[in-house]
Amino acid sequence: MNHQKSNLAPGLYLVGVPIGTARDITLRALDVLASADVLAAEDTRSLRRLMEIHGVPLDGRRITALHDHSGDGAQAKLVAQIAQGKSVAYASEAGMPLIADPGFELARLAGREGHLVTCAPGPSAVLTALALGGLPTDAFFFAGFLPNAKTARRTAMEKLTEVPGTLVFYESPKRLGAMLRDAAEVFGADRQAAMCRELTKKFEEVRRDDLATLAARYAEITPKGEVVVLIDRGRSAPVKEDDITSALQNALQDLSMRDAVDLVARAHDLPRRKVYQAALTLGKDAE
Repeated sequence: MNHQKSNLAPGLYLVGVPIGTARDITLRALDVLASADVLAAEDTRSLRRLMEIHGVPLDGRRITALHDHSGDGAQAKLVAQIAQGKSVAYASEAGMPLIADPGFELARLAGREGHLVTCAPGPSAVLTALALGGLPTDAFFFAGFLPNAKTARRTAMEKLTEVPGTLVFYESPKRLGAMLRDAAEVFGADRQAAMCRELTKKFEEVRRDDLATLAARYAEITPKGEVVVLIDRGRSAPVKEDDITSALQNALQDLSMRDAVDLVARAHDLPRRKVYQAALTLGKDAE
């Protein structure tokens, strides 16, 4: 038996669980799951199965479901139980709680009410991908899931073009090809990236290449499993606003606004939206 049962102080215990391989769980996480008065999970079946694998008994406890459709009432009931002196353990479906996970509101409510909120940390797909992706890890930005619609997805990407660190995204395998295609256009075809799939599992795969090459590959292949995409930071020096204005003024002498914006955006490797806004401002100043 790998777990130890103890009396936990009243509060919320966030429990990190494996992202694939069941044996990645920590001994402390097993202790908390064995000892908590109340269990809550994003996916009750996943947590029940994990506890069965490690021989942690429910001992008559029910696992409360807490997911995106649970509503505020479920969170309030759990916090009320903490107020009554009980310990509540919450686990995501996989990985660390609160990372692209519905437990955030529960943790914030418990903290706002002045209750103990602590964590038994565990695996994270974000950090595992960064460790394996081969891109710089000194600074990174986790962007979660991008929007499904192409226009909204590209707009979200454009807002991240100047982030001075590795970008980390979760992505559906069905949308991977479209996401990489848009990323190649927004961030640049030669920007280095990594596709990390099924981390810690039997068919773990990490592919490192430039965005254009990865986009071409996954335009024809739909992978299976959970996907994390890493995109390297831009390496070019930032373009000054005066340089954009000067380039637009020169281009507008011979081209329409649309063509001038396209030309300047390509020449300086900038998002078209940013150059278009500069062109509109230039037109207003001229008036």
